[in-house]
Amino acid sequence: MSSPSHPAESAAPKSSRHGPLPSLLLVLTVVTGLVDAVSYLKLGHVFVANMTGNVVFLGFAAAGATDFSAVASLVAIVAFMGGALVAGRLASPLGHHRGRFLAAAATVQVALVAVALGVSIAAPDAASGATSYALIAPLALAMGLQNATARRLGVPDLTTTVLTLTLTGLAADSSLGGGSNPNIGRRLAATGAMCLGAGVGAALLFHSGVGSVLAASIALLMLVAASGYRAWSSTEAWTIAG
Repeated sequence: MSSPSHPAESAAPKSSRHGPLPSLLLVLTVVTGLVDAVSYLKLGHVFVANMTGNVVFLGFAAAGATDFSAVASLVAIVAFMGGALVAGRLASPLGHHRGRFLAAAATVQVALVAVALGVSIAAPDAASGATSYALIAPLALAMGLQNATARRLGVPDLTTTVLTLTLTGLAADSSLGGGSNPNIGRRLAATGAMCLGAGVGAALLFHSGVGSVLAASIALLMLVAASGYRAWSSTEAWTIAG
């Protein structure tokens, strides 16, 4: 006769399924807000993380809207896809272990944002044509890498770069919509994290310049990378790719 399982033991697999990943992905969501504040407010009407916006901006530019640059949007889209490609390559040797994969991806992101920081220091006028493209490209690469990494890690409602499905889920799965409010805390946290990042990014940008926002982004990415490296040899359940 088998002994009944303890309630805490029964809940353990569910609570440990994603380990620290939700918190780390929320940090990456803050980074999204920071870098998109730089790109949209300083580099023209372009996003380095929100590709839906860039596709729409391409349409605006094609129709003759003067406040939008088709070239900037295309640079961002192509670089973003390049970053996603890099994540795919990293996943081949490391994707089986979520901690190692996150550590490697965040490290590459640190390097890419550091390149952008170097550009901003060398050429303070970030809004000028060549300089803006030199900032858009590495930042969009970093965010494409981040988006593909979050996709591979597979934590529900934490894509880190877009909120459309998150907000849809909040409404459609709510009690008013006939649902049971699944993951409501995570969805609200993701929304708040991006808003926080955008607000802090705008404030730093207006008072201290592009470099301060990129430096803050690097600090947060280093925190995520360090957390991944700490789990490099871990065999906890959350590290195993599903």
